[in-house]
Parts: sequence; structure tokens; C-alpha cells
Amino acid sequence: MNATDLERRRQAACPPGVAVQTDRFVQHAQNAEIWDVDGRRLIDFAGGIAVLATGHRHPRVIEAVKQQLDHFHHTCFQVTPYESYVTLCERLNALTPGAFEKRTALFTTGAEAVENAVKVARAATGRSAMIAFSGAFHGRTMMGMALTGKVNPYKAGFGSMPGDVWHVPFPAEALRVTEDDSIKALEQLFKTDVDPRRVAGIIIELVQGEGGFYVAPQDLLTRLRRICDEHGILLIIDEVQTGFARTGQMFALEHYPVEADLMTMAKSLAGGFPLSALTGRATLMNAASPGGLGGTYAGSPVAVAAALAVLDVIKDERLIERANALGQTMVDRLNSLQESIASIREVRALGAMVAVEFSDPATGLPAPEIAKRIQQCALEKGLLLLTCGVNGNVIRFLFPLTTPDAVFEEGLALLEEAVRECGQTDRPR
Repeated sequence: MNATDLERRRQAACPPGVAVQTDRFVQHAQNAEIWDVDGRRLIDFAGGIAVLATGHRHPRVIEAVKQQLDHFHHTCFQVTPYESYVTLCERLNALTPGAFEKRTALFTTGAEAVENAVKVARAATGRSAMIAFSGAFHGRTMMGMALTGKVNPYKAGFGSMPGDVWHVPFPAEALRVTEDDSIKALEQLFKTDVDPRRVAGIIIELVQGEGGFYVAPQDLLTRLRRICDEHGILLIIDEVQTGFARTGQMFALEHYPVEADLMTMAKSLAGGFPLSALTGRATLMNAASPGGLGGTYAGSPVAVAAALAVLDVIKDERLIERANALGQTMVDRLNSLQESIASIREVRALGAMVAVEFSDPATGLPAPEIAKRIQQCALEKGLLLLTCGVNGNVIRFLFPLTTPDAVFEEGLALLEEAVRECGQTDRPR
């Protein structure tokens, strides 16, 4: 069946709330390449939204899953536990930053990890309030939406959000918000809206995913840590998108001179199989009563097998070093493009988390129409891209870290063509 027929069926069977970006129905994929049902090839610079650090169908991940299926595929860990769950928790306790005793619980999605981080923070502190940042994305569940700092499309039409959630602006030069602005807003929040003694946690992405790939300044984290310690607030780091070698470290937090109390993980953890994790200080993680954490599918043995293989691949194939190399190559190409493309406002990156922001050269205002035009132009050429940002004017790159050099170079060439053809303000398509 071709894509046209499948799109007709999709519209008849699926609600529009589950939006799709393209009409390319995938037929098969391998590493950094996708082929659709019509035989068209795509180079994947989206990675399933940061899920595929180890690429599509990495042979070691597939083999680990096959071996697990030969034993069992589900029991529910809370009913009959299994060794692999414990092994993965041990490895995450050892891998995550922080020189203290830790505990890890496994879940299914990033939003679920965030929800449970809030539960643990409240149980451990006896407090209820949470603080997040503008532009943040923490999931589509009710608490995830409440923490998320972007209304459209995530909160629109869903009514009131859970209470006792507060936001302060995230610092970004492109948004004209400084680190001092963020800290002053937090201090003002404590004076006018919420007693800091009622705040359980502050949650932050060190590189905002949906928000536009803005990188948190190092000193911001130092100041947040100081404020949290002063008021007994927990510092929660959301590594759902940044984790597992993406930023040129195993975790983005390793770029910063602070320790987190709790850390959420998902996406590339299991190479495309649904799995998330919450790791934190043992004294905090132990606060929830027995039965308070978990889930029927939480820590699926199939996904856990994939995750253990992913961790081995990251180490054995030196994907941390690979992330830095690929990220630098992309930054160099984008910086070169910026010299001749006036609509490119800024290129920014942390390791392989790379983004390019577009604005109207005449007005300086965000230009989401340019980003969208480039995305569509690239798709027509065979390159899959994602946009992001509060204003929708950022293209983000989340290619597999296993992308072969030749395929990566081909993708960069297609990107350059798309930007040159469709990134000019005087050349609408």
C-alpha cells in the first residue's frame, strides 16, 4: 500500500491531536537511514526525537532483544522480579554523576519519569510546590504539561493544570533573558507567590529540547544549587533528551560543577524501546512507601535488555567522542553557512545537540516560516529534520551518533542545499 492510501486511512482512524510531521510512512530503517513504503530514502537527522543515539536497529541491541524474547517478555517486576532490572539500576547508579549512594527506579516514558520525580520530591520533603522554566518540555501527562513552559500545542484546550507549579524565565540571549533575570525572577517568586519552604523541587533541562536547544549557563546551575541548599529544595535535572552521550558526555550534567538530587532519563536509554529511569540520592528515593512507585510495564524486560546493550555500545563504540566530533563538524558547516545566509541568527551546540535559529534580518524577529520552509525543502531532498523553539524558528539536529561518515556528509550537503535554496527571506516557496 502506498503513502497516499495510508494517509487516507490514518486520517480516518486516528485523531488529529496525534499530529504527524510528514506523509512518509516508514517501511524499514537501518542506522541513520529510513526507507518509506514508496521506496523513498531519508537520511535521519531526527532520530525519533533524540531516541536513537545508537541508530535504527543496531545489531547488538536487536540481538539482546531476541535473546530476551527466548526467555520471557513480561512478568511485571513488582510481581516476579528479574536480574536484568537490578543490573540496569546498578549501572545507572554508577554512571550518573554524584558521589553519593543512589537508587534507581525504571518506568516507561520520559513523562512517567518526571511524574515520579515529582512524587519522590514531595514524599521526601513533605512539600508540594514545583518550579520549572519557560520553554521547558517535561511531557504530555497532566503534571508534565503543568511543568512544561509552552502552551501551544501542549496545553491548549486541556483546561486548568495541576496547581502549585510555577515558572521562571529560562536564560537565553536570543530571548533577551539573562542569567540574572532568571535568578531575580526566582527570588521575586519567593517574595510574591510561593514560600520557598513550600517548594519541593526545581526541575530544569540543561539543554532545552522543545524550547530551542538553549544551553543553561554554568553559573546558573551553581546559583540554583546554592538556592536549593539554602531553602531545602531538591534540584531535579531532566536528562530525558540530553542523556546517553548526546551532549558529548554521558549526561549533560557532567558539563556542570554541581550535583543533582534527582535525575530523569529516557529516550536513547533503550535505543527505541520504551524505557525511562529516575535516579537519585538513596535517602530521597527511599522516601516513597512500598507500592508508591512502579507500573505494570515499568522496566519491561525487553526494553531493559535493549538498554544494557545500548550502554555497552556507547562505551565500546566510543559514542561520547563521536558525538563531539559530529557536533563540531555540523557547527563548522552551519557557521560557514551563516556568513552568506542573513536569516541565520545563531548556531549553538553542546556536543551533538546542535541547533540553528532563524530570524528576519530586517526586523530581528523570529522567523518560523523560514525554519518550516527549510524543513520541508530538506524533506523533499531526502533529509529528515525537526523544528523547535517557543517561536518555532529553530531547527534542531538529533542524528544517530552511529551515523557513518559518508551518510553524515551526504546529510550535511542536503542541509546546505535546503538552507541556501529556502533560507533566504526574499525567496519564498
